Amino acid sequence: MEKFLNIVVTNEQSQLVSVKDIILVEQASVTTTTITYHGGKVVTLTHSTVGSGNETMRDEVETNIVNALATTWDRVAIDYTPSLAVSGIAVA
Repeated sequence: MEKFLNIVVTNEQSQLVSVKDIILVEQASVTTTTITYHGGKVVTLTHSTVGSGNETMRDEVETNIVNALATTWDRVAIDYTPSLAVSGIAVA
């Protein structure tokens, strides 16, 4: 069963991000966190600035991924409102 994070994005509707086949969650910079999937796709979350070496956003994303995967089969998405404002989500 496919699972998703339903991520709140500032001044936009919430966006669904798949938690299937993730191989890495990384704090890529002070304003971006990336989710890399098996097969090479990368989702980039652009968010408010964190201090250098601060991995708060990465930790939150990872925790919410684990929480989503631990839900019952009929709960397809979990709501996730990050502690840092997310201004955009891009897929490459």
